Formats: sequence, structure tokens, C-alpha cells
Amino acid sequence: MTARKAKRTLTIGAREANQRFSHFLREVEQGTEVVITKNGREVARLTAAAAPLTGKDRQKAIAKMVAMMRKGLGVSKLGRRPTRDEMHER
Repeated sequence: MTARKAKRTLTIGAREANQRFSHFLREVEQGTEVVITKNGREVARLTAAAAPLTGKDRQKAIAKMVAMMRKGLGVSKLGRRPTRDEMHER
């Protein structure tokens, strides 16, 4: 999966992000990464979406996932049966 490299990074407050969201979406489309802060603490990043995989890259990704699924989950390392919550963790 190839992600576009951001040309520059803007840091803005949550209020400004809310008031000028369309403007920042255009910035992101042009390659800018926007970091959104709340009370001076980083809470989110707005970046361009990666292009969907096509052709050989997609087939490689599928093959990798199938291999991982065949290998199974590493739950035996727990030394006990996993809980329902653990099995459904993301």
C-alpha cells in the first residue's frame, strides 16, 4: 500500500478545524497533513486517503492475509483459553 508523502504539516486548534473544515480538506487533497489539537494536545491527524490497491499489490496483500489466517492466532502463548473479550478485541 503506498501512501502519499505529506508536503508540509499544519497544526491547528479544534475550533479552527471546525470553522474552516472545507479549507483544510482542500489542503489535505494537495498533500498537506493537518494536525488538530485541543488544549495544546494533539488529538487527530487529517491526511490524504491512500489509493486502493490494484492488480499485483492487491493479490500480494490477499495472499499475505490468507497465509496469516492459515497460520492462526497466537493464542496458545496465553497459557489459557482466551476470554470472549480478548477474542473480539480490535
